[in-house]
Amino acid sequence: MAAQKMTKQERSWVLYDVGNSAFVMLSTALIPVYFSSLTEPGSSVTVAWGMAETVASLVLALLMPVLGSLADVSGNKKKFLVGTIGTGAVFCAALGLPTTALPFLVVYVVAAIMLNGSMVFYDAFLVDATTEDRYDTISSHGYAWGYIGSCIPFIACLAVVLGGSAVGISTVMGMKIAFLITALWWVGFSIPLIRNVKQVHGKPRPKRLLAETVSGLWVTCKSIVANKRLLLFMLAYFFYIDGVHTVIKMSTSYGTDLGLDSTALVLALLVTQFVAFPSAIAYGRLAKRFGTMRMLMVGVLAYSFIVVYAAFFMRTAGQFWILAICVGLFQGGIQALSRSEFGKLIPKSNANEYYGFFDVFGKYASVMGTFMVSAFTMVTGDPSLGVLSIGVIFVLGLMFLVLSERAK
Repeated sequence: MAAQKMTKQERSWVLYDVGNSAFVMLSTALIPVYFSSLTEPGSSVTVAWGMAETVASLVLALLMPVLGSLADVSGNKKKFLVGTIGTGAVFCAALGLPTTALPFLVVYVVAAIMLNGSMVFYDAFLVDATTEDRYDTISSHGYAWGYIGSCIPFIACLAVVLGGSAVGISTVMGMKIAFLITALWWVGFSIPLIRNVKQVHGKPRPKRLLAETVSGLWVTCKSIVANKRLLLFMLAYFFYIDGVHTVIKMSTSYGTDLGLDSTALVLALLVTQFVAFPSAIAYGRLAKRFGTMRMLMVGVLAYSFIVVYAAFFMRTAGQFWILAICVGLFQGGIQALSRSEFGKLIPKSNANEYYGFFDVFGKYASVMGTFMVSAFTMVTGDPSLGVLSIGVIFVLGLMFLVLSERAK
């Protein structure tokens, strides 16, 4: 049977992944390398970058349940989305202004908080943009087109940073231009979502907005605890997405600490995007055939082997390329199916609030993962042990996924 074409609302929703992924790609590949040039000689990029990511994740995890609940009020979701996109894009463009490490990290943390905040509201728009039977398909297309679409501005950024000297543009000026390109791309691809996707599901505006929002959060907490399958799934997500986010955030800085050439690292991560495009779409199709939970288990198990490979075998640029390809095969699928499976388990009128808690589980996990990598690296002086420390988290995630599936 021929695949159903995406509607205008579905396409518009997918395009925002193309926009925000440009900043995600830059944050993964070029920004840590640029940040290393601002740090003091002898300092560990892995430790400093890991701590910055930890702060950003912690702040976002504290904010999102409350903001998500406020956004669930009919008419509010898009306002919060626009606010986080606008603020994030301004701070993304401003990353070219600081000339020392600490101010740069402060600007980056704000930009990262706004980026990830917008993605919570964006995730919650999935229930408005399509129907439940298409969650897996549309979520997978979002990640897939996000991966391939982010390559366009990233290649432009690489050209101006690495090749700018041919036309008199210094590396530093090239990075300033790259930050601006990324910000404009992010805003440009947010416009279809803002224009074409309306908030269908929402709750009526209460008389005492803030007071009832806070009390509502407690009700939601109790509802999550009472729903055994949902609770086990969120616990599973808490652990395995920690490893996924940590690998994404720390891969370039880890390679830098191992002494690998920065150009080779960046190009390898670009390959990840191209591999992830068909892989994410394939994951959505395989979920229809074998089930969403089963495909999530396959991805988590694969990541466990990837972590072991990174800790014990990755020492050269070629081995980093192998790692990048393996990550691309599973990264988008895990993220897309986690997002869509969660959407099936929650009430649609409270999607932002629930996705806010979903984000708390993901961001607190990111706090744990990046902190573990930084702490083990700092204590032992061996980045490999820092990477290996997160392997156990994938095992725990797999265990809770199995329990959640059995709780049907």
